[in-house]
Amino acid sequence: MGFNLGIVGLPNVGKSTLFNALTETQAAQAANFPFCTIEPNTGRVAVPDERLEKLAELAKSAKVIPTQLEFVDIAGLVKGASKGEGLGNQFLANIREVDAVCHVLRCFDSGDITHVEGSVDPLRDAETVETELMLADLESLERRIVPLEKKAKSGEKDAKAEVAVMQKALDLLRDGKPARLADIAPEEATLFKRLTLLTAKPILYICNVEEEAAAEGNVHSAKVFEKAAAEGAQAVVISAAIEAEVAQLDDPAEKAEFLGEMGLEETGLARVIKAGYRLLDQITFFTAGPKEARAWTVRRGAKAPEAAGVIHTDFTRGFIAAETISYADYVACGGETGAKETGKMRLEGRDYVVQDGDVFHFRFNV
Repeated sequence: MGFNLGIVGLPNVGKSTLFNALTETQAAQAANFPFCTIEPNTGRVAVPDERLEKLAELAKSAKVIPTQLEFVDIAGLVKGASKGEGLGNQFLANIREVDAVCHVLRCFDSGDITHVEGSVDPLRDAETVETELMLADLESLERRIVPLEKKAKSGEKDAKAEVAVMQKALDLLRDGKPARLADIAPEEATLFKRLTLLTAKPILYICNVEEEAAAEGNVHSAKVFEKAAAEGAQAVVISAAIEAEVAQLDDPAEKAEFLGEMGLEETGLARVIKAGYRLLDQITFFTAGPKEARAWTVRRGAKAPEAAGVIHTDFTRGFIAAETISYADYVACGGETGAKETGKMRLEGRDYVVQDGDVFHFRFNV
């Protein structure tokens, strides 16, 4: 499992239609009325990576197992969600569990599909959702900080540190800004994460446009891209209608031809996956052998024992070393044996920083 993205937004912006298309399922009921999604639907998709197929070919692997990305389709949010309006409480609980938020914004005009606000304005819609998340975070922190401040005044060192981190988030929220903009020192990162703030989640804006605007976007999506750039967020343009049609095509050649006719080089899913990796600063490493070739996801900057722990937690505890071959060397040498014979396989220790495309065999003892 790689990471998960929660699909959120106002009712009738195309969340469920997009979820169905991205996961190539009909798990989420798409309907033209609010709250057609009640329980959060989840769908996993394989992350395409041409490198994995090449490794499997060279290692003569019996199975090929790509890393996966999970989408969570969360109920539509309305004003007052932070106070429990609509399905607010459930929405807030569901979004707390995901790694990042995919905020779907309606960037198309249509008389056939009603908008909960009566008009199309993606920036207003984004502000509506963000405001509700900020209000929920504000209420949560203001409730939690009071008893902690009492402990801090009595001299509890841990309480003092936690109050200091909470205060940074509170100052931003009271100023109408999301907690993710807080200036958090490296030694405070764990405490900040422990606060489980909704507005601390990284944001990917998905601009749902009409078919004609799928390649270049439109005036609505251009405004969203400006907003994303100002916030340090990510944004992609997708036509949920096109993605739904692509999902019905089984033949890769037919898919490519259809996308070409639409002026597109890749599917919306591919764009979302790439943006998700950038947003969460993730990289891919591989394991390859006769039984299977497999892709794994780890944060950029992770050291070898952490990568080993992605495969199994025991591997971190009992880590000894990592037999390491870069993807380029693995291919150039015709596989593991050739890499060993030409001295391209390295034995890396606990301080080795994982590089994208590394092929590992971990030595461990538990």
